[in-house]
Amino acid sequence: MSSTAQPAPSAAQTAPPPQLSTPALLAAMLKTSTKISDLFFSPGKPPMVEVNGKLTPTGPRPLTADDTRRIAADLVGNNQQAIASLKEKGSCDVSYSLPSAARFRVNVFMQRGSCAIVMRVIPTNIPDFSAFNLPDELKEVSGLRNGIVLVTGPTGSGKSSTLAAIIDRINQEQSYHILTIEDPIEFLHNHKNCIIHQRELHSDTPSFALALRAALRQAPKAILVGEMRDKETIETAMEAAETGHLVLSTLHTIDASKTVERIVGVFPLGEQHVIRNRLAKSFRYIISQRLLPRRDGTGRVAAMEILKSTLRTREYVEKGENEGKTLLDAMRSGSTEGMQHFDGEIEKLVRTNVIDLETAFANATNAGNLRLELSDYTPPEEQADGALIPEPHSTS
Repeated sequence: MSSTAQPAPSAAQTAPPPQLSTPALLAAMLKTSTKISDLFFSPGKPPMVEVNGKLTPTGPRPLTADDTRRIAADLVGNNQQAIASLKEKGSCDVSYSLPSAARFRVNVFMQRGSCAIVMRVIPTNIPDFSAFNLPDELKEVSGLRNGIVLVTGPTGSGKSSTLAAIIDRINQEQSYHILTIEDPIEFLHNHKNCIIHQRELHSDTPSFALALRAALRQAPKAILVGEMRDKETIETAMEAAETGHLVLSTLHTIDASKTVERIVGVFPLGEQHVIRNRLAKSFRYIISQRLLPRRDGTGRVAAMEILKSTLRTREYVEKGENEGKTLLDAMRSGSTEGMQHFDGEIEKLVRTNVIDLETAFANATNAGNLRLELSDYTPPEEQADGALIPEPHSTS
C-alpha cells in the first residue's frame, strides 16, 4: 500500500516569529498605558507591566530563558562592574535610557538558573510640588542651610520623586552647588540657579561612603545621598550635616520611629547614646510615605508622615521614646508646627472619598484606633443605597 508524500513545510511556516529588538519591545510595552511603574521579564511569562500596583501581560507568548538572557545582555551592555556583580552576587543594578521615551532603573537577577529582570520607569519630567501634591511644609526644606532630611518608605513608595521635587525647588530658589550621589542616577537635573552635579555609583564612584567623604572637599551646600546603606555612610552623612551641609537621603523604613531605631541600631551599643545625641541635633525632617490605591481605580495617592525637629522631638530622639513621650505623640499634637501622622492623613483621605475603608485599615499604623476615629463615617455607596430605601408609610 503506497502512501502519498506530504509536501515539506516552507521556511516561512517553520520560522519562529521575528524577535523584537529590546528597545522596540520596551517602547511597545510603554505604549500599553501611561501609568506604568515597572516592567517585568521572567521566563515562562509574557512581558508584564505594573499599572497602579497590578500586573498586566503585554506580549503574545511567554518568554524563554534565552529571551530574558538576551534582554539582560542588551540592558547591561559592556558595564563590567554589573557583569561581575551578576556573576559573583547573582544580581546587578544598572540604568538604561530609551532615547526620547523613558529612563529606567534596572535590576537583573538570577533565579532557578535563568535571568529575570525588573525595570523601574523613571519619569522624564521632574515632579514639582503642585503636580505631586506635596504638603506645603516640605517647601521649608529648600530654605534649610544644614542638617539631615530623610525620606523613608518601602520600595516603590515614591521616595525618589519626593526628593527630586525638593532638589528641583532648591535648584530654582537657591544659588549654590548641589551634589547628588545615586545608584543609579534617576531624575536628570539641569543647572538652573544652582550648579548641580550628579555622580553614579560604580561608574563615577565605588561607594556612597567614599563619594560622600570626597563631597566634603567639593564645596557643595546640599548633598543628596541615594540611600544610607551602612554605618560608614550614616556616620559621614552626620559629619557633613554637622559641618554646615544640607544632607538629603532615603531609608527603607516605614515611619519616623523605625527610622531612628534603624540609624541608631547600626552602631555598637556603646556608641548608641552618642549617636542619638548627634542625630537629635542634626536631623531637620523625617518624611515617611506610603502609596495607597485610589477608590476610583485611577491611580495611587501618597499618604505622608512628617516629623519636624523641635525641642520636644529632639528630646525624644536623644533620650529614647517612653510611654506618653513618643514621636507619634509629638506628631499628633504638632500640626501647628507642620507635623502630620499617617493615620490622621489616611483618615482625611477616607473622609474625602479618595480611598476606601479596606485600604485605610490595611495601611494604618494602628488600625484599631483608626476604626474608632472613622466610626461615624458612612461610605458613599452605602449613602446611595440608603437614599433608595423609601421611608415607611405611617398607618392610622
